[in-house]
Amino acid sequence: YKSQQKGECEAMDAMYWLILLIVLVVVEIITLGLTTIWFAGGALAAFVLAMLDVPPVIQWAVFCVVSLVLLFGTRPWALRFFNSQKQEKTNVDSLIGKTAVVTAEIHNLEGRGEVLVNGLTWTARAENDSEVISGDVPVEIIAVEGVKLIVRKKKEG
Repeated sequence: YKSQQKGECEAMDAMYWLILLIVLVVVEIITLGLTTIWFAGGALAAFVLAMLDVPPVIQWAVFCVVSLVLLFGTRPWALRFFNSQKQEKTNVDSLIGKTAVVTAEIHNLEGRGEVLVNGLTWTARAENDSEVISGDVPVEIIAVEGVKLIVRKKKEG
């Protein structure tokens, strides 16, 4: 009877580790924060040990050690890898550095000015408030503030 109880207890240990593993993986999938995945690795190691009838104290020790080794050993590398992936500029950010053509005189103090870029007309302001940029002049887009492009005259050459 005692060996039957021992077998049931060990099966429950494995079940608890499996449940913890699943919960940690689901939390990681939901958050994508690279935080719980390391502990899921520790839970996996403890689950394997529970299936091999290793005492619970050793399971917990292995869970802690594996989790910490994964957390401190691989997390910095993983964060650098994922953060170093080139992020492509989208929408308005992709306009910075492009050339536009002034379609309506840019005069910051009078609040007027438009440029044409990529076939679209945008409201524009000059980089310097005192500068007035006449029509049909090529300008470089240097920033975006709200829905206005901040531009400066394009240098020759």
